[in-house]
Order: sequence, then C-alpha cells, then structure tokens
Amino acid sequence: VQLQASGGGLVQAGGSLRLSCAASGSFLSFNYIGWYRQAPGKQRELVAFISSGGSTNYADSVKGRFTISRDKAKNMLFLQMNSLKPEDTAAYYCNRSPYVKDYWGQGTLVTVSS
Repeated sequence: VQLQASGGGLVQAGGSLRLSCAASGSFLSFNYIGWYRQAPGKQRELVAFISSGGSTNYADSVKGRFTISRDKAKNMLFLQMNSLKPEDTAAYYCNRSPYVKDYWGQGTLVTVSS
C-alpha cells in the first residue's frame, strides 16, 4: 500500500482546507482508516477514522470541525477541516488504524496563522 496525502497549505484561523489521500492497493477496504497529525515537538496523534461500515470517530480536539469521508471508487480518503485553529498546525498523514509503520507517506503540511 502506498499513500499520498495532499491539500495542505497556509490558512488563516477560521479558514478551511480539504485534505486528500490517494491510495494504492486495498487501503479503502481495511476495517479502520484514518488521518493522523504531528505537530512540531509532539507525538503523532489520530484525529479521525472511518470504519469499513462508514461510522466515524474524531478526537475531541477536532470534533464538530473536521469531517472524514472516503470515495471507494476513486480509492481516496478525505478530511474536510473547518474553523481551523493555530493549534491545528501540523503535518497530516493517512494510514490504517491502528497504524502500519510501513504505510507512512510524506504527509501534507497544514499551517494555521492567528
């Protein structure tokens, strides 16, 4: 499986971004897939995941602001991020949940200015 995240950028607080994860192989068929992020000096954390059945789960810090979705036909995973805050600044990655070390891609950087 190869994963390529994109869609990051610089945005002002309160703005929105939509991240995309292009996947090869059977990534979209795994039971749980999700988005992680790693801020400078902090550990990587899971921010949202979606099950094979379509149920979703979010970290408390992003609940109500972020929405995870997928397009099985296009083999893609998305993260719509609204009402962004400076503390959302991080590199964002897609992976299984729990993650698989070999699946980490380059990630996409999100920077939120105050």
